[in-house]
Amino acid sequence: MKRLPRGEALDRIVAVGLIALGQIEMWIGHAITGPRGVIVPLSILMPACVAIRRRWPLGVGVVVMQANGIFWLTGGKSTSIALGVSWMCALYGVAVWTSTRGFGIGLGSLVVSNVLAYLGPGDNLQSVLEFTWVPALVMYLVRRAVRDRQLRAEALAAQAELLERDRELRAEQAVAEERARIARELHDLVAHNVSVMVVQAGAERHALPEGAESTREALTSIETAGRQALAEARRLLGMLRRNGDGSHELEPQPGLDQLDFLVEQIERAGLPVELEVEGQRRPLPAGVDLCAYRVVQESLTNALKHAGPARAAVRLRYLPAALDVDVADDGSGATHPNGDGAGHGLIGMRERVALYGGRLEAGPRDGGGFAVHAEIPLA
Repeated sequence: MKRLPRGEALDRIVAVGLIALGQIEMWIGHAITGPRGVIVPLSILMPACVAIRRRWPLGVGVVVMQANGIFWLTGGKSTSIALGVSWMCALYGVAVWTSTRGFGIGLGSLVVSNVLAYLGPGDNLQSVLEFTWVPALVMYLVRRAVRDRQLRAEALAAQAELLERDRELRAEQAVAEERARIARELHDLVAHNVSVMVVQAGAERHALPEGAESTREALTSIETAGRQALAEARRLLGMLRRNGDGSHELEPQPGLDQLDFLVEQIERAGLPVELEVEGQRRPLPAGVDLCAYRVVQESLTNALKHAGPARAAVRLRYLPAALDVDVADDGSGATHPNGDGAGHGLIGMRERVALYGGRLEAGPRDGGGFAVHAEIPLA
């Protein structure tokens, strides 16, 4: 059904068919009578207007109604299927696709065309009224039934579009908030390492013997550059925290060495967790260590909130060039929402893993539950 012509394409096909049918009725069937100089143009004009009735419904309606009046006036009241269908298509367009003012103009045009059609001998006011109020009533009923439904559909479509835009804005806001949070955490790691470099450079400078002036100057430059870097990092962090929550500024950043404590907390909250480590544990870069911890933390938190009665499993795999993190649960929930609404969900995990050139996959498991897999390069 979706492949069938619809809308203006269907109208064009119908218009061509009605033009052909009108010519057959006039030249072969002799159903259309009257002077050919008037009837031939009208038998082409009225069906042709069907092709553009959606684009200009009021104009098409007025033209077709008046042409129909002229046809009846000059054609001896002959009956034509093609022209009758064209007339009804035009009335439908006026009833459904015009404004209230346009609908009123269309009804006025219907009255004028009917008066024009029945100016010939043998007709009376009663026949004019009957052929006017019946189509007008049908147009009104169709307008109420079809147009009101279309307006409701358009309103729902507009509302859906607004909701989609709102969802996109919330997702962008979540990404921005999570990036700011990642930047604050990485600042603490970088600041610690730079501080160690500055302290070591200063200590080595004071321990140098006499005569090592070039080395002393180099260490002084390192110490000065390190202090300047720390000052600039603090300014940058101040900008990030200006609109944020600074309640956790002094907390140390966690890592995988605190994973046992995290699992214990989650289990106390009601979610049994099985922790498995494959490969030889070894020190990781501070940023990767924090990233892996946050992936596990967020995955377990989501499972605790949304999985219902379930069990969870955490597996860390230390590979030669990467760290694999798998977190899965067997809960009844098919999917997990995108975090807690503050941007620290799947969006945040993807941002963290992408920062280190890794990849993250998350989705429902076959048979129920939810799984998160992250691969974080170590180089």
